[in-house]
Amino acid sequence: MRLPPLRQQRGTGAQMRGLSSRAPMKKVVYSMAYGDQPAAICELVDWVHASGFELVAAGKGMNFCPHYRYSTPDTVWGFFGWSEEEVAAGDFNPKMYNSFTDGTKAAIEMAAVANATGLDCPEDGLAFHPAGLHDLARVFKPQSEGGQLARAGLVDIAASREPDGRVVVNNIQYGMFVTFRAPDEYTRACFQQYGLLTDDSGWYGSMWRPFHLIGLETSVSVLNAVLRGEATGSSTLYRADAVATAKGDFKAGDYLDGEGGFKVWAKAIPATRAAKVNALPIGLAHHIKLKRDIARDQIVTLDDVEIKDDLDIFEMRRALREMANS
Repeated sequence: MRLPPLRQQRGTGAQMRGLSSRAPMKKVVYSMAYGDQPAAICELVDWVHASGFELVAAGKGMNFCPHYRYSTPDTVWGFFGWSEEEVAAGDFNPKMYNSFTDGTKAAIEMAAVANATGLDCPEDGLAFHPAGLHDLARVFKPQSEGGQLARAGLVDIAASREPDGRVVVNNIQYGMFVTFRAPDEYTRACFQQYGLLTDDSGWYGSMWRPFHLIGLETSVSVLNAVLRGEATGSSTLYRADAVATAKGDFKAGDYLDGEGGFKVWAKAIPATRAAKVNALPIGLAHHIKLKRDIARDQIVTLDDVEIKDDLDIFEMRRALREMANS
């Protein structure tokens, strides 16, 4: 399987001075894992660029309603519709499944996609717009063109449920998608002639993959890395961040419990905003003590917590923040 050319890096963004820059020095490939959604999204982005279309948005499907945001390991199984007997019979990690449910995993993945493609996260986090296959090109285009995006060039989620819980028809809960615009009238006419699903204007189209097979497809990344020295998606920019955000009101002295826990969910926001507020990344929000009160839906900052452990990692975080501010 030969993947399209590496995507074009568009717009501005601090170059990563982390793993992506250290990998070539060690003669290794720093890559996402094919079969997981971020790598598959990057492949679709490559397809848009290689085809000469104008990339508008990229994202994935997800089972999500707004109130899922406050799910905890104690309530998570109800969102999957599993009985206590089914849970007891399986080997299920409640924090892992809760990170799927409360949107944390989506924030981490979409931030990774933004940092690999040059796209951006919405200013106040992912919006989780409900949309089925036939509506992708109508929804994931700029508001100025009748869509739901603040502007072109964003990542977001196609929710498989309406806010009231109804299932979206023809949803792509397990899939990935891109939306794009025809660069000229000839291409727009081809979209219509070739049966592409477009918006009402015919200028905006969509492409998707309906599934991802997680570990069953990882061999594609291994083969590309070993045989061709290429990554199947790699974060090389710092354009987005997944930051810890409070699930409730908590007091100084409380401990945060990280991804999929009771205390915080992750919000995917632009790196410039994360740096400006000195946000605590979700990956550093595990077993860390609050030194002042925080309120529900508040972004937790490094100034809100006591930093005593993993000082080398926090130093890397400080350097990343300086890059975003430079």
